Amino acid sequence: MFKKLDKLILKAFMWPFIATFFITLFVFMMQILWKYIDDLVGKGLDFITLTKFLIYASATLVTLVMPISILLSSIMTFGKLGENFELVAIKSSGISLLRFMRPLFIVSIFLSGIAFLFANYIAPVANLKFAVIYNDIYRKSPAFDLKDGVFYNGFRGFSIKVGKKEKDKSTLHNVLIYEQDNGIQDNTIISESGKMTVSADKKFLEFRLQNGHRYSEKGEYNSTQNEFVQMGFKEYNKLFDLTQLNIQKTSDSLFMNNMRMKTLRQLDKDIDSIKKIPDSLIRQSRNDLKAYLSYTKYKDTTRSKKQMQIATTKIIDKNVHSFNELIPDSLKEFVQEQAASTVASIKSLLEVTGSVYDNQVDDIVLHKIEWHKKLSLSIACMVLFFIGAPLGSIIRKGGLGLPLVVALIFFMIFYLLNIFGEKFTKDHLLNPIIGMWLPVIILSPVGFFLTYKAMHDSQLFNKEFYYRIIKNMRIASKNFISFSKKIRT
Repeated sequence: MFKKLDKLILKAFMWPFIATFFITLFVFMMQILWKYIDDLVGKGLDFITLTKFLIYASATLVTLVMPISILLSSIMTFGKLGENFELVAIKSSGISLLRFMRPLFIVSIFLSGIAFLFANYIAPVANLKFAVIYNDIYRKSPAFDLKDGVFYNGFRGFSIKVGKKEKDKSTLHNVLIYEQDNGIQDNTIISESGKMTVSADKKFLEFRLQNGHRYSEKGEYNSTQNEFVQMGFKEYNKLFDLTQLNIQKTSDSLFMNNMRMKTLRQLDKDIDSIKKIPDSLIRQSRNDLKAYLSYTKYKDTTRSKKQMQIATTKIIDKNVHSFNELIPDSLKEFVQEQAASTVASIKSLLEVTGSVYDNQVDDIVLHKIEWHKKLSLSIACMVLFFIGAPLGSIIRKGGLGLPLVVALIFFMIFYLLNIFGEKFTKDHLLNPIIGMWLPVIILSPVGFFLTYKAMHDSQLFNKEFYYRIIKNMRIASKNFISFSKKIRT
């Protein structure tokens, strides 16, 4: 059963955690939005599409936001309790720091479990939906907007330019349309004026051009006998399909094989399957090499033992130093060409096999990175709690001043270690276990050290403590200087 003390600290922790969680999530969402801003602006996206994009993007950030939220809120909670001397009163009543940290430790375990469940079950789905909707947005053409003297390339296979557009947004002057039908010749339409209207079903854009010419070329590429056709017109209607400007729905199956869209169980199955491929490649390469490096299994029975000894004696007497000296002059060129061809074929075979082998090894490493990342980011919640809680009790400052600075420093260390570990693992410099657990391995001793210091009321962040140390060092140095002068005299 929770006691009043447990309820006090849980209440003090809850609101800072909620606030820091959503603020941090908002900051990371702005980073995502800034990253993809070039792909979103000018596409005429509706509110629902943008909302889905941001929701799916934010869902992929929860596992990263959770650790820093626990770190910052625990520092703020214990710092505020220390600043108000509530922590001193609790310790003076005989309650240890570990007992005081127990309810938040249980909460951090609970939040770590939520982070793992989110990373294992919700994040893969969110990553899949995000990849699908981003692909749809990326392929969507910008909203149709003709500007005077500027080529518009939103319609596939066409480039449109108007010299001037009237205020009614439909009357055009000096219209130029480049169209490419077959990939070989370009056709051109030039018109003095025209009207631009949208069909009743809003699926087509119609250009009603007046007083112009259509130039086309028929024939083959780089041929001198192509037919050039010039056609004059008083009126000419050109239709453009507006549906290609809309978002095209992409199937989810297009991205389902990506490792970021899979759970731990699916990653385990993929890793077991991929591990068999390099072994099969080695066996296949051995079988392929047998065709080029074949040797007879039996002795030459056409010669007697005495004839073989005589041939060997002649080779020794002639002092033969290389195999090339045993080949007749008439066959040397042929044998050398065959040998060079065989070596080139073996080299090409090994290069292709080696490239496929390296790709499979990289694929295994990427799957292991994703496997360990789901667990390491969850455990990091507890590690950062054991850094934040003792730091708050040592600093004894609440609010968003010093606690925020200290939290950002430790989070940057955690974030950089996470990036470096993943980078070194991808470059095969570290084992995936060490690389992806690098932040936990390095920061865990720091957490235990800070907890030990907080339990013994350390003055690690007390400026008066360092002031006294510097003052004592100055006094000691003055005494040493005076003592040395006395010795010299």
